Amino acid sequence: MGEMIEFAANGGTARGYLALPESGAGSGVMVIQEWWGLVPQIKGVCDRLAEAGFVALAPDLYHGELAEHDEMDKAGHLMTSLDTAQAVTDMGGAVTALLDMDAVSDNAVGVLGYCMGGMLALLIAAHEGDRIGAVAPFYGAPLGDGAPDWSGLTAKVVGQFAENDDFFGPDAVNALGDELRSMGKDVSFTVHPGSGHGFTNEENPLGTFDSELTAKTWDSTIEFFNSAL
Repeated sequence: MGEMIEFAANGGTARGYLALPESGAGSGVMVIQEWWGLVPQIKGVCDRLAEAGFVALAPDLYHGELAEHDEMDKAGHLMTSLDTAQAVTDMGGAVTALLDMDAVSDNAVGVLGYCMGGMLALLIAAHEGDRIGAVAPFYGAPLGDGAPDWSGLTAKVVGQFAENDDFFGPDAVNALGDELRSMGKDVSFTVHPGSGHGFTNEENPLGTFDSELTAKTWDSTIEFFNSAL
């Protein structure tokens, strides 16, 4: 139900997948990809957001590169090779594109990200300040040396994390949540018992898909965006 579009990004152009609600208008939400790239599954997330009444835009941070689920080495290479400054530029451009659309009347957007995208969702929220009104990171966060300057984070944050996660472990995630709350940030992180990294990806690349937990966290995320945007 969506289409690829181009938008301005720091003097150049970037591309992304845009899905519009049937009404033609709604709150804007930027969707940030996993390490696989802007794959059909992520476009499907945008489509489901549009069905829920949101204007959803997923920037293509790999600029056309993709990794299949049996290409984890390639996915890891694409993620570690990602120019973070360029990704911030592309995401900032996507935020501007959403806010400039006639279909979006709000002065702030939501951000939904998975895995690498969860980490980047928090990074861009800290970078963009009050242009971001709500952030929903799934099993991804900037930990350790990857932490940004959190002073710019003004958005409400509701994150969903996995108990069994070798990429973003629950102890480090909970420590980050405590740190952000100690700074006065409106942050809630939930670590779901028994879950594994990637639990909402219905294509099940890691064998961890949990349909019941996916439905529960999707509904709560939609409620969060509806209340915060």
